[in-house]
Amino acid sequence: MQIVYIFVLAILFQQVLTDSDHGDAVISYTAEDFDDALDKAKHFVMFYAPWCGHCKRLSPTWNELAKLYNPMIDQPLIIAKVDCTAQVSLCAKHEITGYPTLKYFPDGYSEVVRYKSGRDLQSLQSFIEEQLSNAPEHPAEKNIPTSGLFDLTDDSFPPHIETGSHFIKFYAPWCGHCKRLAPTWEELALQYLGQEDVSVAKVDCTVHRATCDSYGVRSYPTLLFFRNGEKVDEYQGGRSLEELQNYIEIQLSTKNVNADRTDEKIPDVIPDSKPEENLAAVFELEADSFTAGISEGLVFVKFFAPWCGHCKRLAPTWEELSKEMARYPIVTIAKVDCTHSSNICKQNGVRGYPTMILFKDGQKVADYTGSRNIGDLVEFMLEHIQQEVHDEL
Repeated sequence: MQIVYIFVLAILFQQVLTDSDHGDAVISYTAEDFDDALDKAKHFVMFYAPWCGHCKRLSPTWNELAKLYNPMIDQPLIIAKVDCTAQVSLCAKHEITGYPTLKYFPDGYSEVVRYKSGRDLQSLQSFIEEQLSNAPEHPAEKNIPTSGLFDLTDDSFPPHIETGSHFIKFYAPWCGHCKRLAPTWEELALQYLGQEDVSVAKVDCTVHRATCDSYGVRSYPTLLFFRNGEKVDEYQGGRSLEELQNYIEIQLSTKNVNADRTDEKIPDVIPDSKPEENLAAVFELEADSFTAGISEGLVFVKFFAPWCGHCKRLAPTWEELSKEMARYPIVTIAKVDCTHSSNICKQNGVRGYPTMILFKDGQKVADYTGSRNIGDLVEFMLEHIQQEVHDEL
C-alpha cells in the first residue's frame, strides 16, 4: 500500500509549477489534471488570483502547510492551488466568487468542505487533522456531505428527492447571478447539515440537462422546492441568507397541514366550528372568546356589521383568505360582529366597517389599510408570516 501511495505522490509532484509568490511546495493544477488528481488522493485546495493581496499574505503559510503534508506517505493528502485567472472554467465550475477560497476535497467531489476559519498554520492544520480523523472507514456508506450541500446528478436526483423536503438550486457555472449566490447557498446548506427531513442541493444544468429540462428550467439560477418527490414551489424572493432560510422554515411549517384533509369539496357556506374541526373556517369571535381567540399566533380579525355593504362585498374574499391561510398553522382568520360585541370593537378602536386588524400573541400588530382583493390580503399575511418565522430563528 505504501508503494502505491509513493507512486501516486510521485506523479502528483511532477505537476508542481514554480510560483515564487504562492509557494513552490504546493501542487498547482489546471482544468486538465484537476479531476484526475482528486480521484487519487484527498486535497486541500487554495483557489486564488496572483494579484490578490489576501492570497499573497496567505501563500507563505500555505507553502508551509504543503511542506508538512505533501511528503506524507501513510495518509495521502495534497495541499494544492489553482490560479483562477488562468483556469477560469475550473474556478467557475467550483463557484469561486472571491479570493482566496479554500476547499477540502476528501473523496473526489462527493463531500466538498469550504474552509472559513483562521488562516494561520495552526488553524489550518487543526482543520485538516479534524477532517482526516472524521473520515469514515467505508467511504461508500457516506450519505450527507460535511458541507451540507448536495451536488446532484441525473442519476442521484430522483432518489434524493423521493422523500422529505428539498430546496434545490439549478445553475450554470458561467452564470454571474449563480456565482454571486454560491457562497450564500453554501451557508444555507450548513444551516440544515445533518437534518434527515430537509436538504439544500444544487444541479449543474450544463452537465445534467435531462433533470433541468424535466422541470422546465430556462434561466439561472432557478430555485425549486420539492416535497416527497414533487415540485411544490418556485422561489421568487430575495437571495440573502436570512430570506432563504425564512422561506425554508415557512415551507417546513406547512408540510403536515394537509395530512388530514380529504378530497371532499369545501362547502360554499362553512358551518360554525371550532378551529380544530375545520382548518379553512373563518372563526367568529365574541366577547367571551375574543381574548382567548387572539392569544396565540397571528390572528387577522375583520370587525364588521351585518348591514354594511362593504362588509358584505368583502365576506367571500375573507372566506377565500381563510382557505389560502389554512396551510399555515400559526395563522387564524377571524371576524367579530360589532352589533353583537360592541365593547370588543370599541376597545380596539373600531370606527368604521369593515376594520381589519392583525394580532400577534394577543397584541395588536397592524391595522390593514390596503386593497381588499385576495392578492393583496395574502401578500400582507405572508409578510408577517415571514417575520414571525424569522423571530423564532
